[in-house]
Amino acid sequence: MVNPRVLHSRISTFTLFISAISIVFCTLFALSFLFPTHSYSSNQHHYTGSDVGVSHGFESIRRSILALKTDPLKPRLDQFRKQADDHRSLALVYASYARKLKLESSKLVRIFAELSRNFSDLMNKPQYRTLFNSDASPVDESVLRQMEKEVKERIKTTRQVINEAKESFDNQLKIQKLKDTIFSVNEQLTKAKKQGAFSSLIAAKSIPKSLHCLSMRLMEERISHPDKYSSEGKPTPPAVEDPNLYHYALFSDNVVAASVVVNSATKNAKEPWKHVFHVVTDKMNLGAMQVMFKLKDYNGAHIEVKAVEEYKFLNSSYVPVLRQLESANLQRFYFENKLENATKDTTNMKFRNPKYLSILNHLRFYLPEMYPKLHKILFLDDDIVVQKDLTGLWKIDMDGKVNGAVETCFGSFHRYAQYMNFSHPLIKAKFNPKACAWAYGMNFFDLDAWRREKCTEEYHYWQNLNENRTLWKLGTLPPGLITYYSTTKPLDKSWHVLGLGYNPSISMDEIKNAAVVHFNGNMKPWLDIAMTQFKPLWTKYVDYDLDFFQACNFGI
Repeated sequence: MVNPRVLHSRISTFTLFISAISIVFCTLFALSFLFPTHSYSSNQHHYTGSDVGVSHGFESIRRSILALKTDPLKPRLDQFRKQADDHRSLALVYASYARKLKLESSKLVRIFAELSRNFSDLMNKPQYRTLFNSDASPVDESVLRQMEKEVKERIKTTRQVINEAKESFDNQLKIQKLKDTIFSVNEQLTKAKKQGAFSSLIAAKSIPKSLHCLSMRLMEERISHPDKYSSEGKPTPPAVEDPNLYHYALFSDNVVAASVVVNSATKNAKEPWKHVFHVVTDKMNLGAMQVMFKLKDYNGAHIEVKAVEEYKFLNSSYVPVLRQLESANLQRFYFENKLENATKDTTNMKFRNPKYLSILNHLRFYLPEMYPKLHKILFLDDDIVVQKDLTGLWKIDMDGKVNGAVETCFGSFHRYAQYMNFSHPLIKAKFNPKACAWAYGMNFFDLDAWRREKCTEEYHYWQNLNENRTLWKLGTLPPGLITYYSTTKPLDKSWHVLGLGYNPSISMDEIKNAAVVHFNGNMKPWLDIAMTQFKPLWTKYVDYDLDFFQACNFGI
């Protein structure tokens, strides 16, 4: 009797043997499809018609199975196609860079564009398009090899051109970056200059706290003691209208600046009691000015303080500037805060300051009418300091001229062309653009010659023509250059040295020899932005010992 355990072991062994044979058979059957034998010598095998049919059937079955799966040549086809597309895109990118770097005139743009077209033409060949469009059909290896060869040739050419062009691209890219950097820095510099100029103008036109305090305290004193300082009802002192004395005209709303001018002039005058100062201010500062010039003797000099409103003939029906100030266009230009009125350059910012339309600034054109009994008068700005006796000006032979002034031109600078619009036919016909300009600040006027030449009428004529600011920008120097075009007597430069408010390179020897130094510019000596090397020339004439100055911490 057979042992059941032995029987079971034999059956299991047989089963495993049968399974192993089946696996080997299936493997061999599959391998017969994947690796068929194609090469047969004609002298080794002879097929019958039935053999050919069987072989063709197996071939069809094999191709069908591969079509259902993946053709081993497909990845190579996709790889070549991707390489061609990548290098075509690379050629287009380099062509774009060439255009950006402004290399259109070179052959690089055309070369890269041609390379890109070559790749596109290659991929569009009919025999290659068939490979891409028929996913189900097998890849023809011979066509694929031809495509591989052409793609590699074009890739090689493309890389050679790129390598040759890299140096040119790098240099041009550096040049372009440098140009962009320079442009950006110039833009920043221009913006910084405008901001700096604007900030400087704000600082220059602002009123320091101590100066405002001083004006308020002087006004308080004037209100507290009206009879002590008022000149109403009192007769005009004879010296004020005496043509045999030395007369000065000073128009200002800055009480400290005006006092420094008078202080410096009287302290350096040989006979200060023969000097008469006609100080004109506005109504708001009249009280402070009256107190200031009554606080001390000023070495016996005569000082007349008046408000511009006291000259009744100065009204809009007679004065063109006052009439123009009433026009809507000019008011919009100065006082409306609109985008179209935004400042575009520092010059416009300067002339948009309403002070250029202030009647105080234009009183210099009405001196004969303001002082009808005088024959000569010296006009002084409030930002000057007198360092020497000025009576020698009255001894100068004016040769029939109206205005004695120091000329400021040198080379091509400070010529008439810089102050007027010579594209306007009236200006072009009347004046020489190369004529030398002169300076306001210290001007000696022969009032008799003024009346004879009718200079005020001449000023009115041109000021009326310039209502729309087409002849010159605003200010008093351009109309002064026009009014006294042929009636100005050049003075020696030592009489009047300018630039202490903007030019730090003025020599101290030149300043020492000057009769008058002028702080024209934005860095006025009463401001914190004043140039420290020049400020002592002004501060030494400030009356710091007065109680009003000490109460306002002036100069600290």
